[in-house]
Amino acid sequence: MELKKQLLESCKSFVNERLQTVQQTISSNQKALTSEAKSSAGDKHETGRAMLQLEMEKASQQLVGISEMNTILSKINTSITSEIAHLGSIIYTNSATYFLSISAGQIVIGDNLYFAISVSSPIGKLLLGKSKGQTISFNNKKIEIVLIK
Repeated sequence: MELKKQLLESCKSFVNERLQTVQQTISSNQKALTSEAKSSAGDKHETGRAMLQLEMEKASQQLVGISEMNTILSKINTSITSEIAHLGSIIYTNSATYFLSISAGQIVIGDNLYFAISVSSPIGKLLLGKSKGQTISFNNKKIEIVLIK
């Protein structure tokens, strides 16, 4: 399988794992809320319900983030190559190799390490629109772009 497709699939897997985790959290919180409703009354009961409500709100926010990541991934066309860094580019530098997509962290394919980064991340913003041979400065380090696929 082509490298870009493998990186994209790894990002999709990352998002799906996050989605499953959030769905499990929501499900267990819903069960806890219904059991809280049946249990003891009083201040302790109200505090427990409030904490569960906060957890549910947090999980809902995470669902929004997951939806946004899926939208970004759906915009990546793995067959497009350009000499200018864009969403879906693999950017080889003198220090690391980046996949401009979503913030999914490290991805290992074969013996190679890639960093899936968002175009809105600090380093993603610096790399976006750059081309081979250009240099960026990140964390007081000069990073040279060696190749863009």
